[in-house]
Amino acid sequence: MDQESKKKSLRMITYGLYILTVKEGDVIGAGTVNWLSQASFTPPLVMVGVKADSQLHALISKTGRFAISILAHDQKNIASDFFRPTQMEGQKLNGHPYELSPTFQYPILTECPAWFEAKVTDSVAQGDHTIFVGEVQDAGVRESREPLVMHQTGWFYGG
Repeated sequence: MDQESKKKSLRMITYGLYILTVKEGDVIGAGTVNWLSQASFTPPLVMVGVKADSQLHALISKTGRFAISILAHDQKNIASDFFRPTQMEGQKLNGHPYELSPTFQYPILTECPAWFEAKVTDSVAQGDHTIFVGEVQDAGVRESREPLVMHQTGWFYGG
């Protein structure tokens, strides 16, 4: 296989950008993810790929839950703020205001137009990421906006 063609081909798959949060006791993990997709209507399932050696992975594995804040097309700066380790300062997560989700009490970013919470129903550990399948337990929309997609940012995570 031609490695450059493989990389370019896989980078042409379209992805959104999201902030995933998870909490266990006083420990909160938050990070930008992009390998996320709806997987079923009934029940409402999503799947997300999480790097196996990350704090997010460890916390999801322990809790069996996660929350997603969906970024709008003009929120690249928020996505980049969650490439670094999670920091809590008052009622801000990596410098961004949040509230607690209704079901799991996980941080969801109030600047983001939409969010949902999911309970893990299955996982597949292959390669350097694990795919967590989650059933959506609750969701909310603050405003209808175009989502942020990877190709708009000039960033690459794939290939």
